[in-house]
Amino acid sequence: MSAPRCFGWRAIGAVAALLARLPQRTTLLLGRALSWLLRPLLGRRWRVARVNLALCFAAESAAEREQRLRAHQRSLAVALLELLRAWFAPSPTLAGLADVEGLQPLRDAAAKGQGVLLLTGHLMHTELATRFVAEALGAPVGGVVRRYRRHPCLERLLDAARTRRLGPTVGKFDARGMARHLRNGGRLVYSADQDFREGHAFVPFFGVPAATFVGTPQLARAGRAVVRFLSMVRGPDGRYRVRISDPGLDDRLDDPAGFAAQYMAVLEAAVRQAPDQYLWVHRRFKTRPPGEGSPYAR
Repeated sequence: MSAPRCFGWRAIGAVAALLARLPQRTTLLLGRALSWLLRPLLGRRWRVARVNLALCFAAESAAEREQRLRAHQRSLAVALLELLRAWFAPSPTLAGLADVEGLQPLRDAAAKGQGVLLLTGHLMHTELATRFVAEALGAPVGGVVRRYRRHPCLERLLDAARTRRLGPTVGKFDARGMARHLRNGGRLVYSADQDFREGHAFVPFFGVPAATFVGTPQLARAGRAVVRFLSMVRGPDGRYRVRISDPGLDDRLDDPAGFAAQYMAVLEAAVRQAPDQYLWVHRRFKTRPPGEGSPYAR
């Protein structure tokens, strides 16, 4: 089957590259303006976010949670522009914008030819954090991504940008490809905080039982990889703090439920550093324990 002729996508890529080159201050201001445009367009997503915030910040008043939602709306709009930065910005544009902590374990693993599973979550800056790590290392950092098979032109544009700026990509359902990449000494950014209907355990996330995938330890074992946690926070000054830490999960590979619980505890701690910068619009609590209805059906 011949490759599609993606007329117009080169122009879209050029516009994205132009936006990615904007100064940081301009990017933040443009993101705030974009948030006003998104508010009436994403009504269903805002309802999901309100449910999530009500569950996770139940002790707060409705007015306080509404303030959190407004902050999240602004951060989500900025995060869309930050995706373009991750994929298309030239290195000089990003220079000096981030402090990256915890690189030495990645260098040590590389020296031994050992892979590193960089576990993270639906923190909205994950791809930009990956870009900062790749820039700081001067070496590629692979990522697990969603494939857009129904949109081959979009897939071609995004995969080329990711590969050029970040590192190799692996489809989110390609477990063999992930394990092979890790066994070959690669670094792989991986999120497992989605709602999984199968292969999950219910573990606390902000005190709420959350269906969490229990297959991550098997991936780490298959790839003979060490597990580290990747997080990033954008500060009020527009600078980023990227942190690679030891989440204490290497000793829990034989305890999938315990691994999942510890993973959620580490992710929650990262989210609490900047709650507006977590993707509250995804239905994290869709799957419920037996007898408990979905909170999003209300």
